[in-house]
Amino acid sequence: MIPQQWASPCGNQCTQKFAALTQIPWRVFCKKGCDADGETWEECLAECNEICYKDPVLKDRQWSAYIDRSPGAANYSEECFHACVAGCGYKFEIDTEEVDKVRPNRPPPPPPVVKPPPCVVRPGELTQDLPGTSA
Repeated sequence: MIPQQWASPCGNQCTQKFAALTQIPWRVFCKKGCDADGETWEECLAECNEICYKDPVLKDRQWSAYIDRSPGAANYSEECFHACVAGCGYKFEIDTEEVDKVRPNRPPPPPPVVKPPPCVVRPGELTQDLPGTSA
C-alpha cells in the first residue's frame, strides 16, 4: 500500500489544500469535516459550527465556553470553520464556488462597551468630593 492510499480521498484533498507547515491546524480541521458524522451537507456544516466556535457548555454560564476545545480567537474560529467546510465540500463533492460562499451561522459580536471619559481635574482646582484642607 502506498502512502496516498492510507488516507481517504477527502483527507488527501485536505492535505493538498493545506500543504504548508503553517497550515497544519487547518488541515486537521479540514479532515474533521471529512470525518464528520453528518449524513448531509447541512449536517456537516452544523458540525463545523460546533467544532470551531466556543459556546457555553452550561446554559447561561458564559464562562463555561472555555471548557470547549475550539480554536479560541474569533479569526482562528473563522479559519477553522472554512477549513472544516472545505472538508465537508470534499466529502459531499460540492463545487468549490458553493463551498466558498458558506458563512458561519453565528450571532454578531456584541457592540464594544463605551467607557465614559475620565473626569479631568486640573492642579489646584478643588472638586466637591475632596475637602479643601489636609488632614
